[in-house]
Amino acid sequence: MLTLRKSLERGYADHGWLKSYHSFSFAGYHDPAHMGWGNLRVINEDRIDPGKGFGTHGHRDMEIISYVLEGNLAHKDSMGNVKGIPPGDVQRMSAGRGVMHSEFNHAAGQTTHFLQIWIEPNVRGIAPGYEQKTIAPGEKRGALRLVASPNGAQDSVSMHADARLYAGLFDGDETATLALDPARKGYVFLVSGALTVNGQALAAGDAALLSGEDQVTLTQGTDAEVLVFDLAA
Repeated sequence: MLTLRKSLERGYADHGWLKSYHSFSFAGYHDPAHMGWGNLRVINEDRIDPGKGFGTHGHRDMEIISYVLEGNLAHKDSMGNVKGIPPGDVQRMSAGRGVMHSEFNHAAGQTTHFLQIWIEPNVRGIAPGYEQKTIAPGEKRGALRLVASPNGAQDSVSMHADARLYAGLFDGDETATLALDPARKGYVFLVSGALTVNGQALAAGDAALLSGEDQVTLTQGTDAEVLVFDLAA
């Protein structure tokens, strides 16, 4: 079964310096029908004004992935990591038994646009951890490139969660199919452009929630960038 969630059905928060769409209940947005999907708990699509950001705050027992689309996200944490995250990089932070961090837009004169993704871990109370990798656009062109997985397969970032995250770029005749276990859940989030998912047309910001499906088939892309999740039910 495929359930379509349209972009404008998401929660929205405008804090002036931060404009954020929430795919699932988060902070001041609460919708009992959208508390997560499988072990995927958060997808926030954030736009941060130049020089602004999230001050130091804490997390625990969550796998957090940042996927930057435009600008540059400056990250600093209590593990000693001081990093810039440009478009094309995938960052994973395991909050474990507790970590403090901050995130700011340090792209002068440019909005930083990124996705903040939280996945529930399959182990708790571990030491916090950090990993960041650059994924070249050519590796995502017309394909689903594994970017996060439990074991770091195919040079993906590794996470302590029963989930896999793929990223792809599709245009024209480019297509891809990903096999799914029908006992698990799938989630497709269209970052930009237009794309058809298992016969259903998606526009930017739309999502397809999949249950009982044995594959994800992506076709008819128009300047599309997409994320596909294989999730524990």
